[in-house]
Amino acid sequence: MKSTQRGLSLIGLLLVGGVLAFLGVVTAQCVPVFVEYQAITKAAKRASNETTLATVRAAFDKARTIDDFTSVMGKDLEITKEDDRVVVSFSYQREVPLGGPVFLTFKLKGNSK
Repeated sequence: MKSTQRGLSLIGLLLVGGVLAFLGVVTAQCVPVFVEYQAITKAAKRASNETTLATVRAAFDKARTIDDFTSVMGKDLEITKEDDRVVVSFSYQREVPLGGPVFLTFKLKGNSK
């Protein structure tokens, strides 16, 4: 009984390795976008504890300095009141360069609810 060999050829191994390397690079470039989004959301929630428009923006800018993000500033916030609660909303766009003219664009928005 003749058994056939199974497995990847050298070319198959190189192709699979190339795809995995590309996905790893893209993932490594996208993780900071999500970490920054979490920091912005946390700063918005902290800022929503303030009472006036100026103090909300100042608290957000202070948190922005501490957490070191630059995509959203206090002047970019949309501040509203719902049932005697301050709601801080934000939206922004981030582009991650993948190589040459190719970019991965993230459109992110959130609020302090």
